[in-house]
Amino acid sequence: MESMVKFNGSKVPKQSSIDFQKIISLVLKYGVWLSLSVSTFGGILYILQQADLVKNYSSFAGNHETFTSIVDSIITGVSTGQGQSIILLGIILLFLTPITRILLSLFVFIFEKDYLYATITTIVILIIAVSVILGFAH
Repeated sequence: MESMVKFNGSKVPKQSSIDFQKIISLVLKYGVWLSLSVSTFGGILYILQQADLVKNYSSFAGNHETFTSIVDSIITGVSTGQGQSIILLGIILLFLTPITRILLSLFVFIFEKDYLYATITTIVILIIAVSVILGFAH
């Protein structure tokens, strides 16, 4: 027998967590594939654009740009078709895939009225947001 829950004053069948887990797994699967596709396209474009240049990979110089300036430069580079920026967009998509999973989990926990896990998930989201915005992950 299906379990019923009250929704807007009427009883409806309770949604199974398996449905939500399937959606979350598809988000992860397609997020990784999208990231891989974008990065591969950017890599091919980068090779074609830089084919005649000789690169010196023996030294690494880090940058000290802010989060917003990095995102701005990626958006500008993608809009002008720069391969390196498209690769970075693919990396950002890969980073956003588990973030999307966490956000979906939060909505599932709220929908299922599991407020303990909703609170824990909110704390995780806040920690990630603060570390990205303030540059702790840099």
